[in-house]
Amino acid sequence: MRILMTGAAGMIGRKLTSRLIKDGTLRGRKITALDLHDIVPAQTPDAPGIAIRTLTGDMADAGAAEKLIADRPDVIFHLAGIVSGEAEANFDLGYRVNFDGTRALLDAVRLAEGYQPRLVFASTIAVYGGPFPDVIPDDFQQAPLSSYGTQKLMSELLLTDFTRRGFLDGIGIRLPTICVRPGKPNKAASGFFSGIIREPLAGQEAILPVPRTVLHTHASPRAAVGFLMHGAEIDGAKVGPRRNLTMPGVAVTVGEQIEALRRVAGEDAVKLIREEHDEAVWGIVKNWATRFEAKRAKELGFKAEASFDEIVKAYIEDEVGRSA
Repeated sequence: MRILMTGAAGMIGRKLTSRLIKDGTLRGRKITALDLHDIVPAQTPDAPGIAIRTLTGDMADAGAAEKLIADRPDVIFHLAGIVSGEAEANFDLGYRVNFDGTRALLDAVRLAEGYQPRLVFASTIAVYGGPFPDVIPDDFQQAPLSSYGTQKLMSELLLTDFTRRGFLDGIGIRLPTICVRPGKPNKAASGFFSGIIREPLAGQEAILPVPRTVLHTHASPRAAVGFLMHGAEIDGAKVGPRRNLTMPGVAVTVGEQIEALRRVAGEDAVKLIREEHDEAVWGIVKNWATRFEAKRAKELGFKAEASFDEIVKAYIEDEVGRSA
């Protein structure tokens, strides 16, 4: 089996790559080739028995997507994209990467005669826009209030239509905010959700730019990889024609996040959080969805953590190098 992954140099891409290599199989078949694509070179871990290729370039460039699928990968993980804050700040870049690149990939698959791969698309809960009910059901209208959410929703619609027409077998995974993200902060408006946990655990100060009452849904990077893997494995007939699924997660306030940090890491870690309101971040975050029913995804076997304490512990186990 050959697998293509776009956005492979990103955090989720790196973790998904490691999981694929560790498992060695997907959809009941041995993984023999793994093509890792991004705008910058992805890491290439040692993988005996798997031919790994590192590919670079802009997928929206003419002919680039056709080259990526020339060897007809059996499964495509489409993770490439720029994050919410950057998409809002740079309108043209957001549409080029998040929408034009996606359409180029889907069109390349459509035009490859006799080719119908499973394509797992990393979408987002930003496809929803308020006002929201207390718990957002699966059939709640998608009406995004950000450029990022709009770009992802447009891509979701293409995925559904291309699947309906038989050009590919698509599954869209609407990820909640992934927390705790390792490494340095990125330009995502949601970055502070990870920062207020990650930085104090490293003995560094963290800035909290929004009120502690902000309620949001989270899943760990470990859970996100599990979502994508399950999305590749699941029987499309069981999913039905509505191919984009809202993932489960842990809905907590920022204050509850901080209390989880206190329970896991102690008072000294919590003291490193400094509240400093940022109107630009608040302007984006206040329009975000809060709590999701995610009934369809749960019934189809997608699983996340049961508490934010579990998310903090998963970060410590996976990134800090010690068991919580």
